[in-house]
Amino acid sequence: MLQEAVNEGADIEIVVVKTGNKELLENVNKLLGRLSQNDELGNELIGGLSQNHEAKNEPMKNQERKNELLAYKYGKRFPRIIEVTENVFMQLTDVKTPQGVLAVIRKNVEDNVSDFEDENENKNENENENENKNDAIKDGVNSRKIDCLSKINTGADYILVVDGVQDPGNLGTIIRTADSANLKQILVSKDTVDAYSPKVIRSTMGSIYRVKIVECENLADVLNELKKHKFQIVSTSLDTENSIYDIDYRKKVVVIGNEGNGVSKEIQDLSDYKVKIPMLGKTESLNASVATGIMIYEYVRQMCSKK
Repeated sequence: MLQEAVNEGADIEIVVVKTGNKELLENVNKLLGRLSQNDELGNELIGGLSQNHEAKNEPMKNQERKNELLAYKYGKRFPRIIEVTENVFMQLTDVKTPQGVLAVIRKNVEDNVSDFEDENENKNENENENENKNDAIKDGVNSRKIDCLSKINTGADYILVVDGVQDPGNLGTIIRTADSANLKQILVSKDTVDAYSPKVIRSTMGSIYRVKIVECENLADVLNELKKHKFQIVSTSLDTENSIYDIDYRKKVVVIGNEGNGVSKEIQDLSDYKVKIPMLGKTESLNASVATGIMIYEYVRQMCSKK
């Protein structure tokens, strides 16, 4: 996972390493050094510092000093490495047999440019601040919802929405599957499990660094706004005879529901289509992440057949 974070350019702040494992520490240093492995200044600094007795005896400080100087020179920020005892490390992790490395990584909060932003800018040009506030109150739009809308890329052809999924493994697998289909964003309802919890992150196998998670305070309002952008809402449901294979998935928002209760009634009521996965056996429903994979790859199949 640390390898994936480095490869994807994630903003790593701190790396915690269990003390006593020199090989692991060297590997972590080497991995993080990839951030500047072709940097001539970095090599010169290491060469100069290696002449210093303290640097010889304390390579950790040497690495940190190199990162500090590079950050000063290029405006980059490099992760800080901290060694802790096994007792402290086990208090920091929720894994029974950890590999000995933990990392603190900033969330990716960079907003995509979306049509929502353009609309808000145009609206601000034509209306004064009081009118905007009144309109927001009338529409039931709060600032948090507006922030959510500004993060959605409405130029996408297919938008995946997770409504109330509770199992971390399911959400992690959904994120990983979306990444495999090159989907760059997933919308999640406020009652969905935290996408940045350790269990979810581990089950994504690194996909969390490539898929943007957009948390929606009021999912129904967000979906209604997406409808104004010519999207149609597709919800999975057992109370329908419509098959997932009967839908053209271009300009669609596909909603996957809670493991036990499915998509909420409020979301189903505003959906343009309710569909289900046809099954030949006696099983009534599938695991949420399995169902998501089938839905996503029907879209992939349709896109491939059109090439």
